[in-house]
Amino acid sequence: MKRRKRTWLSKGAFAMAMLALCGSPIAAEEEVAVEKVVAVEEEETALAKKIQNPLANLVSLPLQFNFNDGVGELDRRLFNLNVQPVIPFSREKWNIISRTIIPVNSVPQGENDSVFGIGDTSLSLFWSPNKASKLTWGVGPAFSLPTASNPEVLGSGKFSLGPTGVLFYGTGSWTMGIVASNVWSVAGDSDRADVNFFLAQWFVNYNLGKGWEAESGNQWTVPWGLQVSKVTRFGGQPVNLLLGYYTNSDHPDGGAESQVRFQVNFMFPQKK
Repeated sequence: MKRRKRTWLSKGAFAMAMLALCGSPIAAEEEVAVEKVVAVEEEETALAKKIQNPLANLVSLPLQFNFNDGVGELDRRLFNLNVQPVIPFSREKWNIISRTIIPVNSVPQGENDSVFGIGDTSLSLFWSPNKASKLTWGVGPAFSLPTASNPEVLGSGKFSLGPTGVLFYGTGSWTMGIVASNVWSVAGDSDRADVNFFLAQWFVNYNLGKGWEAESGNQWTVPWGLQVSKVTRFGGQPVNLLLGYYTNSDHPDGGAESQVRFQVNFMFPQKK
């Protein structure tokens, strides 16, 4: 009887050991999966903060779709697609950030017609300290290039240049800043009006975590509204999706009364 009891105990201990051995890989796999999810969420939150910084050392390609309603005396819709590649050049002490805006517009004409084509291209170059800090600044030149496919409707017919600057501050879940520029025409069609164009835009973002953010902003045409965005992935490609609505409490004669914005921003972070 004693020998049988010992055999039963030995079998029980062996079975428990086998269960422990079999269970360990499953628990380990679950732990690794959770760690991967947490790592992805942390990376998406970091990318969300980085994409909010106009001076970030991050290559990106935003495609911004704007639907402007209430344009002109007939309150028609003006469609605008901004292709906005951002390319930084990193140096030992300084970063040089190139920000380009190539507009593709559909401008209403009369009751039913419209003119579709490329507008004038904007190019800004920012010199910014390479050292990371909560408060970041950048200054440089801004250019307006007469690239419009239909200069009479879609462009100024002028080559313009002037200064531009950025001030950016980030702390905790908040990021905020202001971008300002002024360009004056220096060459171009002498029959066209001279250009003296000032732009100032402030922005405030609150990051909700897991790549989500809420943003508000303001510029010389005075829009008030809200936009939300989410960093996600298409396959392995990180993408920032944005949707927003603005109503303009003040705008030039004939300017849009409101705007709906949708943006797809392809991001290309450097691999560590």
